[in-house]
Amino acid sequence: MAVVEDTAAGTPRRQAPGRLGGSLRPRVSASWRWWIQALGTWLPLRLRELFGLARERLLLQVAGDGLRLSIDGSGGVRALGDLPLPPADGVDDPLAALLAQRVARLPRCLLLPAGSALRRAMPLPAAAAERLHEVLGFEIERQTPFPAAEVEYDARLLGHRADGQIDAELVVVPRHALEAQLAALGPLATTLTGVDVDAGGGEGLGVNLLPGARRHRRVDPWMSWNLALGLVAVVAIAAGLWQLLDNRRAAADAFEAEVGQAATRARGASTQRQALVDLVEGMAFLESARAARPTTVEVMDELARRLPDTTYLEKLSIEDTRILLIGLSNEAPSLVQRLEGSPLWRSPALAGALQPDPRSGRDRFTLTAELVVAPAPAMQDPGAARARNP
Repeated sequence: MAVVEDTAAGTPRRQAPGRLGGSLRPRVSASWRWWIQALGTWLPLRLRELFGLARERLLLQVAGDGLRLSIDGSGGVRALGDLPLPPADGVDDPLAALLAQRVARLPRCLLLPAGSALRRAMPLPAAAAERLHEVLGFEIERQTPFPAAEVEYDARLLGHRADGQIDAELVVVPRHALEAQLAALGPLATTLTGVDVDAGGGEGLGVNLLPGARRHRRVDPWMSWNLALGLVAVVAIAAGLWQLLDNRRAAADAFEAEVGQAATRARGASTQRQALVDLVEGMAFLESARAARPTTVEVMDELARRLPDTTYLEKLSIEDTRILLIGLSNEAPSLVQRLEGSPLWRSPALAGALQPDPRSGRDRFTLTAELVVAPAPAMQDPGAARARNP
């Protein structure tokens, strides 16, 4: 059920269920009015009255041949005075010329005498609070002596009980009694936004017994301007937020580009540093490897001292740690013994059989040995080096 709050009587009225647009619009309108009124409570009473934010209504009460006027607001009911009833063929709104413009523009509500309405209080389940008007509509013929078609009614919530139920009140007025009161108002009947019942002391109960089709709909002359200004404000705020977001995005992009450049420079520096570390470590390894093995000059000097003078070398080859000697000698069988015991090599041996050389009368030999290489120092772990030298 859609709920529509009547600003004149201050009570919710239910509409029959319909399309989504018909049920959503009253909810949005009621929420908007509630928000405006909540903001208005921060203002002094005089300012609320000036801007039309005070919850006020003009009460009209037929008293004999006269019309009693009063204002029902947040400060209570304030009497304005008594006027004669307007003639039936008079002007459409005789109060507009008699009252101040602010008072004449207030929502108008007819206040019925307390004895003209029948009130029945009853307990109901808490679930009935959402559809109180409809639920109590089924109770008219059981709680009152009137048929439902001959009365106008409204319902109001009195309070909540500790057992989870609610206290509600059904207010019923015979239609002929209501029509008599409306007829007495003459042309003022068409300007009413609601009909309430006197609760005592000139205050209303807070119900609206006027049929919805007969309620006067006030048109705010500033509504179009307010909507236009509101639209301009929304567009301006949206543009400002969009510009702020765009500025933040530009700043974020510039910061990201700066971070990317710094990261690129850092990666380049790290790469160069790692290349330098690898070069230094490689040179240190080569130096240590070179220092761990005898040089070619040392090998040649050691061979010159150990080989006899009758031995001639045709080829001396050092490949990695392998020494290859090819030459002619008169003492070839004893060469292995002569080369043994050297600190520069080990395991000297003849490779193949000796071959006599007819021209020189010497034996051709092929001799091999293995260089003595000192254990190389363990290479430093690059990761450990980087950890020690960040």
